[in-house]
Order: sequence, then C-alpha cells, then structure tokens
Amino acid sequence: MKTFALKSVALAALIASPLAAQALTAEQDVDGNGTYSLEELQTAVPDLSAEAFAQIDVNADGEADMTEVEAAQAAGLLPKG
Repeated sequence: MKTFALKSVALAALIASPLAAQALTAEQDVDGNGTYSLEELQTAVPDLSAEAFAQIDVNADGEADMTEVEAAQAAGLLPKG
C-alpha cells in the first residue's frame, strides 16, 4: 500500500506539472460522446500514460466521464480547467 501511495503522489506531480497543464475543455471530446478517451485526454495532458488513465477510468470502460474527470482533478491527477 505504501508503494502504491508513493507512486500515486509521483504520478500526480508529473501530470500536474506546469508543462502538462492545459485546460480540459469540450474541444478535447473530439467524438462528442460526452466522455474522454486516453487519446482525447492526452491532447490536454500530453504526458498522461495508459497507467494513469487506468486510475482515472474507475469503471474501466475505456472512457473517462465527467464524474471521473472531476474526481481526477480533485485528486490532482488532471489539471483543473
């Protein structure tokens, strides 16, 4: 558990870095389905890895809905837009 917590903190620091911080907007939802794929989120956060996306995509459906995005922003996994 301690290792997971340390990795999560390191991941949050990387993703929230100023170089990666762009506002997440409806423009990133390219297909207009109301959710974000890994590729769509990477337009706002280029350093976002598949592993980090898996943490954001809590229900593991391959898409991050707004509830998941907001939770990730509150946890510091995604920049607030």
